[in-house]
Amino acid sequence: MNLSDKSDQSDRSDTSDMSDRLLPPHGGYRKLRSFQTAELVYDGTVIFCDRFIDKRSRTHDQMVQAARSGRQNIAEGSMASATSKKTELTLTNVAKASLEELLLDYEDFLRQRRLPLWDKDSHEALAVRGRYQSAPTDSYDPYGIAKATPEAAANTLICLINQATYLLRRQIENQGRDFVEHGGFTERLYQARSDFKTKSDKPAPAPACPRCGKPMALRTAHKGPHAGQPFWGCSGYPDCTGTRPADQSTPPDKPDSPPNHGGRP
Repeated sequence: MNLSDKSDQSDRSDTSDMSDRLLPPHGGYRKLRSFQTAELVYDGTVIFCDRFIDKRSRTHDQMVQAARSGRQNIAEGSMASATSKKTELTLTNVAKASLEELLLDYEDFLRQRRLPLWDKDSHEALAVRGRYQSAPTDSYDPYGIAKATPEAAANTLICLINQATYLLRRQIENQGRDFVEHGGFTERLYQARSDFKTKSDKPAPAPACPRCGKPMALRTAHKGPHAGQPFWGCSGYPDCTGTRPADQSTPPDKPDSPPNHGGRP
């Protein structure tokens, strides 16, 4: 199974029309290439540290936690985007910062052991990037970190970290642009409330005359016991004298009864 085919009910995006929803589509982080690459880095770092870093040292825990933070913050940011674009941006940036911290640990490992750091255009680095582009299968160790030499293992993970941080930079740029264009949850909430209020403030449609069926007009009685009160009068007046109370829950006048709103509408 391909990494891009991973899915779970808990992180699927809702694909319904965003304009009809208060919450925008969110989640779906397992399909993000940045998340998939960060997960490769996390799994590879666990293997690497168990092989080459003393488990009793702080460096072991710090490297594993930095790798985990890179993956987890991408997921958390994706889910938080439903109600806060600011939180999404913050967490995505935390993910990138965690991976950049991890990158320094791998560079320190190579330098302190006098092992070479591969040039980005070296044959070895190009081979790692080429394999990355072919979308590795869903495997715990698709790059063979468990059997690689210390030099190859560290440099391979450095290549993957560079890929992940590049993708996260682009992701942050897109998130910022989306926030500027569409706003965040607060703006969406305000717009939804404004739309609801606009619809609620619309006047009720004119009813049909109970006598002739023509549309009615809202008028005010000028005399009689209902003087000053609104009522619906037939638009065909004086040919038709049909009326309805302004409160349409009250039954209309019977067709054979005279208007009871006090004189000419």
